[in-house]
Amino acid sequence: MKSSSPRCRIKVVHRDRIEAARRSLFDDETTNNACEIFGVLSDPTRLKILTALGKEVLCVCDIAALLSMSESRVSHQLRLLKAMHLVRYQRKGKMVYYQLDDDHVKGLLKFVISHVAEEK
Repeated sequence: MKSSSPRCRIKVVHRDRIEAARRSLFDDETTNNACEIFGVLSDPTRLKILTALGKEVLCVCDIAALLSMSESRVSHQLRLLKAMHLVRYQRKGKMVYYQLDDDHVKGLLKFVISHVAEEK
């Protein structure tokens, strides 16, 4: 079976490059936490919620109306996003408003969208 991925024609191990790459690897806990975040981001609904929150501070009712979803379903998605420290909320009287947790989340979304747009 022929491989579709290009491969070296000779086997040469670059030990200095391997060592440099090894030093750049994250510890297991950091790697697992990052994988959990990417897993949460892989859901289209959650990505839409984050994109919307990158533009505006919104309550559950707003997000439900925007995405034509039930408030219960939106709340569930927001709980997952909050658990991953991707969103936070602020209570104002009887209202609860959600926003992105910090600029890192906004930057992550910006880089991903920029990368996807670059491929078009």
